[in-house]
Amino acid sequence: MALSRIWSAFIIVAIVVGSIKCFFLGQSDIFNWMIIGKADDAANPLKVDGVIETCWTAVNICLKLIGIMALFMGFMSIAERAGGIRLLSRIIGPFFSKLFPDIPKGHPATGHMVMNFSANLLGLDNAATPFGLKAMESLQELNPNKDTASNAQIMFLCLHASGLTLIPVSIIAIRASLNAANPTDIFIPCMIATFVATMAAMFIVSFKQKINVFQPAILTWVLSISVIIALLVLYLVRLNTTQLQSFSGILSNGLLLLIFLLIVLGGVYKNIDVFDAFIDGAKGGFETAIRIIPYLVGMLIAISLLRTSGTFDLIINGLKYVCTSLGADSRFIDGIPTALIRPLSGGGARGMMVDTITTHGADSFAGRLSSILQGSSDTTFYVVAVYFGAVNIKNTRYAIGAMLLADLVGVSTAIGLCYLFFG
Repeated sequence: MALSRIWSAFIIVAIVVGSIKCFFLGQSDIFNWMIIGKADDAANPLKVDGVIETCWTAVNICLKLIGIMALFMGFMSIAERAGGIRLLSRIIGPFFSKLFPDIPKGHPATGHMVMNFSANLLGLDNAATPFGLKAMESLQELNPNKDTASNAQIMFLCLHASGLTLIPVSIIAIRASLNAANPTDIFIPCMIATFVATMAAMFIVSFKQKINVFQPAILTWVLSISVIIALLVLYLVRLNTTQLQSFSGILSNGLLLLIFLLIVLGGVYKNIDVFDAFIDGAKGGFETAIRIIPYLVGMLIAISLLRTSGTFDLIINGLKYVCTSLGADSRFIDGIPTALIRPLSGGGARGMMVDTITTHGADSFAGRLSSILQGSSDTTFYVVAVYFGAVNIKNTRYAIGAMLLADLVGVSTAIGLCYLFFG
């Protein structure tokens, strides 16, 4: 019900704002851009796709996702038959049994979630989505109310949407291409902000679900992960941009190839029909990718209407006016558009970050802040639409509120860190 109300509000607000601009502010062509606008049209002042193009974009995303889903869910099927997922579940069990008390010991869902979190940490977005959707399907098997999100599903999605990533390679690459003096100077703030957002998500959901996060098992795992991340950060800060990108490629893609190798070797050792297992899993990946098309189309057209109507411009101008009236430092406002669009659209937020850097400079306060904001959260509404849609969840309960609150913590942390590191 919460998602339905938010979706309806997006559309109503966008059309009202667009109507005001059309009939009272003389922007007679705004309806055209909202419906048939194309981002690559030189005459389009918004440089944002309208509803029709957005529908095509949603379908194209899902079509591209079919191959990726088939690949990774095929390998997941091999791992399940070989017992690899259950082995991973037993290893991480002492921690997850406290954070996800409703999941039985050794259940495959635990292994699927670990694979998703690991892929996210390494920046492997293409792998994280199939692993995450498989985790949602496994959790749905345990869900007694099939149309209502379970506690475990909410905890998983909130942690996933916090977007914990070790190395923001794409952001560093964009900053380097836009002539930043030190493209990697946002690395530490990004790492801290996304880690804080993840911890916030865990605390928020744990509080709602009455989970004691100060249990020894949870504290031990969280502190251990924190130490490992801190040691990696200490090593990575010594590398230049080229070395950092090279290390990231070797670490993430090398580990992915290692996982493929271990899965196949495990299947051969267990004497299972490896290729048949892969095909069975790949078929499931195809079906899942097709199933999420309506949910993705619905969410993306609502976001498109918000962007093309100029609603975001009104919000930004309002924030600037408030800061100016209060005599507060308003430099952070120029970086805020990235934070506003990030929960709605990853590509849109990336484009907004590039626009901010191009306008204000890669080494400006706004340019650095938009880069940190881009790396400190995930696309919340995309995650909600795709992951809940994949298992036909209609009642998301408090999931969206918890995710947005964690996003707010991440954004606030990013702004504070930007002032701390770059004045």
